[in-house]
Amino acid sequence: MPILMFGESQGLTAEIYAPIAAALEPVFKQSPGFILHMAHATDTGLRIIEVWRTKEESDRFFAKNVAPNLPAGIRPKRRTLPLESLITLLPDR
Repeated sequence: MPILMFGESQGLTAEIYAPIAAALEPVFKQSPGFILHMAHATDTGLRIIEVWRTKEESDRFFAKNVAPNLPAGIRPKRRTLPLESLITLLPDR
């Protein structure tokens, strides 16, 4: 079942996020289950929003690729929600 993941990252600025996101972009695109990644500013940092085919694929990607590359003191609070439907123009992967 596809999931929506929210990551609240206090203290993460656009300046810190940009090079991390750029480095991970090709990794995202090759990762099993990846569908979408976006980010926007909040009053306290950044909110990351992702859609994955499964929670397990999202968790595996985070543990292997994101967590080891985060600056000291930046630990997002991650939350996932199951999606009842997902309609996209993207080809199935």
